Formats: sequence, C-alpha cells, structure tokens
Amino acid sequence: MSSAARGRWIGPTCAIFGVLGFSFKAILIKLAYQWEAPDAVTLLALRMLYSAPFFVVMAWWAARSPTAPVLRDADWMRLSWLGFIGYYLASLFDFLGLLYITASLERLVLFLYPTIVVVLSALLYRTQVVRRHVGALVMSYVGIAFVFWYDLRVSGDVAATLTGGALVFASALFYALYLVQAGDLITRLGSMRFIAWAMLGSTCFVLIHFLLTRP
Repeated sequence: MSSAARGRWIGPTCAIFGVLGFSFKAILIKLAYQWEAPDAVTLLALRMLYSAPFFVVMAWWAARSPTAPVLRDADWMRLSWLGFIGYYLASLFDFLGLLYITASLERLVLFLYPTIVVVLSALLYRTQVVRRHVGALVMSYVGIAFVFWYDLRVSGDVAATLTGGALVFASALFYALYLVQAGDLITRLGSMRFIAWAMLGSTCFVLIHFLLTRP
C-alpha cells in the first residue's frame, strides 16, 4: 500500500478509535461508581493524574519542531480558559451526571454538542444556519425527548433523570463553547500541542478542586 493510500486510512481509523473510546468512557465510569463508591471529583482527579504524563510528553514532542510558534501570554490565557471550560467543567458535569442517569442516555445527551456548536456559532459569529441545519436540530431534540420519556418510564425516578440529563447537557454546552472558541488557536499551535496544554491546564483545575474539597 502506498504512503498516500495509508494516509487516507489514518484519519478515519483515528476517528473510529476516538469514537469508541469516547463511548466506552461512560461505561467505565458507571462501573467505577459501583466498586468502591468513589465520588465524581475523586474519580475525575484520578483520571487526570493518570493521563497527565502522556500530555507532558505530547507537549514536549510538539514543541520540538523548529517551526513551532512561541506561546505568548495571550495564548496561555486562552489555553487556561479553554482547558477550564472544555475539559474541567465539561468533564465535571459529565461525571456528576452519570451518578443519576444511565450510560446510554448520557451518551445521547452528550452527543448533542454538535447541534449546540451550530447554535453558538450563529449567535457568537453570525454564521448562517440553513434549512437542513434547522431540520437536523429539530430531529435531534425530538429524538432526545423520546429517549427521556422512555427512561422516565423505566426508571420511575423523575428527579434523578432530569438532574442527570441537565448536568450532562451542561457538559455538552461547555464542550461546544470550547470547540467554537478553540478553532483559530488549534490552527496556529497545531492540534497536538493545543490539546496537550489545554488538558494540562484542566488537570491543574481538577486537582485544585480536589484539594480544596477533600480532606
């Protein structure tokens, strides 16, 4: 297979593994909640601690290129902000939501974030929303309404389902805001370098939260 042909498979393969990992995350969190009953903040702190060394290596590797741009003060501020909303707040609300609802419902609500990106882009940057976008938005939220109705019938716990759904929707909202605001910085810094520093910033916020709220 030629290098060009291999290159065409790299993107889709990475995307498939990314979606699988993103989907399995909720299942693993629900399983973890059943073992020693850890709280959401402790579990999130452990997750960030385990992943932090990998992001340190990613940041170092991405900065090795002689063409890598120098990070300015404004870049550090934006990276901190995007790490705060995109990985600290979004992850925290997601982990909290999984205390109340099933992994399947959590995945469906969280995957509404592309629709929120469309709405935020239109509100913040005046991007055009065409008719097919409106149709997709309506279908998405009608579908989620049916799933909520089914889960309410099965679980019988209205308060828990609505609380968990609201928390996960807040996670999707913050993640969508992160995506909308991160585009130009990803283009300038490169995806690997951007992700590494945003995640390391998020790790700091999570650990501060953990240390302030846990004896």
